[in-house]
Amino acid sequence: MNIGIIGTGYVGLTTGACFASLGNRVICVDNNVQKINMLKKGHMPIYEPGLEELVKQNEKENRIEFTTRISEAVKKSDVIFICVNTPTKENGDADLSAVETVAESIAGHMNRYRLIVEKSTVPVETGIRVKQTIQANIRNNVAFDVASNPEFLREGSAIHDFLNPDRVVIGVESRRAEKILKELYKSFSAPIVVTDIRSAEIIKHASNSFLAAKISFINLISRICDKVGADINKVAEGIGLDKRIGSDFLRPGAGFGGFCFPKDLAAFIRIAEKLGVDMKMLRGVAQANEEQKEFFLKKIEDQLWNLKNKQVGVLGLSFKPDTDDIRYAPAIDIILRLESEGVKVKAYDPQAMLNARTVLNGTLYAKDPYDAAKGAEALIILTEWNEFKQLDFKRIKKLMKRPLILDGRNVYSLEKMKEYGFQYISIGRPAVA
Repeated sequence: MNIGIIGTGYVGLTTGACFASLGNRVICVDNNVQKINMLKKGHMPIYEPGLEELVKQNEKENRIEFTTRISEAVKKSDVIFICVNTPTKENGDADLSAVETVAESIAGHMNRYRLIVEKSTVPVETGIRVKQTIQANIRNNVAFDVASNPEFLREGSAIHDFLNPDRVVIGVESRRAEKILKELYKSFSAPIVVTDIRSAEIIKHASNSFLAAKISFINLISRICDKVGADINKVAEGIGLDKRIGSDFLRPGAGFGGFCFPKDLAAFIRIAEKLGVDMKMLRGVAQANEEQKEFFLKKIEDQLWNLKNKQVGVLGLSFKPDTDDIRYAPAIDIILRLESEGVKVKAYDPQAMLNARTVLNGTLYAKDPYDAAKGAEALIILTEWNEFKQLDFKRIKKLMKRPLILDGRNVYSLEKMKEYGFQYISIGRPAVA
């Protein structure tokens, strides 16, 4: 098929590259000229494992191209996916101005039937607004359909998730739209859930809110384990082996981040509020996540006592491994709090340091984990990159002023840390003295 992708962020660029790899002809649009120029030169504006190779392969085979002009994408495409940013406003609402602008532009350039598909995460009833916007701005009396096809991609494994989904959700209003989207996904072995647009929009927000609730739940249990000296890893294992619950998203830590969970949680709470449904449970999920960062900060303070002028090394800035995304990353909040108390932070991350420099002005940046540890009174783990699991701890110990590790992701075994002679403080597990 001929596919247009409006927006080349994490979702749009991955979606476009994957559709192209399946044999479709894809044109990706973004209003950021610098980003499009980068992509035309084969450089990625984001880090996602395997994405650069996939884009270059598709460019070589003339299956993907990049432009700043929506008119070009509308002209060349039969199906147009809206993948623009929908950030959270101060009141919790999703900012849909970019969606509206794109819908207006698409309408102004349509001269034959097009299927316009919401891929961005949007509040329920956005599809209706998109349809109304196109109807109000269309210049030619041509038929069109609007559909919803929410994404369920995890940063760090987005290509695998796209090509191997648990399910494909399509919300449609016509048989024609259903037929087109089923044809587009016909090579996928996953179940295709066909529903109305409103239901598809709710599925996305409900899914992310439920997963966020699982994380906050296990983080709350980790605090109980912390109080009584239990082992949260074993507790999570015992819970997760129940098939009704499952083990996914039962990893305790210093809180969840990224652009999806915090944003979608806030948006879903706001949606429900406007519909007269009080989401006390989800407000509790969001509150528990903020408290988890405070819980970990208290551990740091307890160990360092007076924070002013203390030097610490931090490993991990991105909200999760295998991405350079620092949006809502717990590491950023924790570092800002430490620096506000006079702590000198030297941080290292395999991919996210360039992005971190835009928000962490007082932080020093290390060339590697050992540089971060040098002279530090504590080494703080905030992202569970595989690189950090392979460290030479004998070398780390010699470099540090004090052999103290505060692990916000439970990366290391208690036995190994004891063997290496570290004082080791993690989440919901007995301390190693």
